[in-house]
Amino acid sequence: MEPIVKHQGTVAAMDRVNVDTDQIIPKQFLKRVERTGFGQFLFYDWRFLADGSPDPSFELNQEHNQGATILVAAHNFGCGSSREHAPWALHDYGFKVIIAPSFADIFYNNCVKNGMLPIRLDEKKVQQLLQKGVSESFELSISLEKQTISGDGFESTFEIDPYWREMLLNGWDEIGLTLKYEDQIKAFEQKA
Repeated sequence: MEPIVKHQGTVAAMDRVNVDTDQIIPKQFLKRVERTGFGQFLFYDWRFLADGSPDPSFELNQEHNQGATILVAAHNFGCGSSREHAPWALHDYGFKVIIAPSFADIFYNNCVKNGMLPIRLDEKKVQQLLQKGVSESFELSISLEKQTISGDGFESTFEIDPYWREMLLNGWDEIGLTLKYEDQIKAFEQKA
């Protein structure tokens, strides 16, 4: 995984509560086993009309949200089933950071394990970002190192578990973290 130390990107706002993993990546697209190729199916039932054309009313299809790498959402983002395909689809689409007042726990953990930064922010601050992002494009700068968010008159700090922070800052997944102790593991195995 690529380390996340600082990220600057365009924000897409999705003012919807309880966005579940079946909406993020519908079940009919879960046949793949690799982690790539899911972005094209992200929010499929919302992004596309019955004839397959883009739904112009859907947030991500609007011009000011094109190329966004930061998704701001409402409460309980990523609820529902624990499918890891949901963060895969978001990441493959281009999102690096997701900001919301709350996340489903398994979804949150799956985001970090797959190299995305989920940020829990106070609801009032999230509402500021959502209101701004409804009709216009803007950028935020996020420093994981300093645990700050800034841009376009917005300033905030955020909390993250030190374990997850270290993993993201170094670009480690759990296997990478284990390999950090490879010499000690080999020494232990030789003693046994």
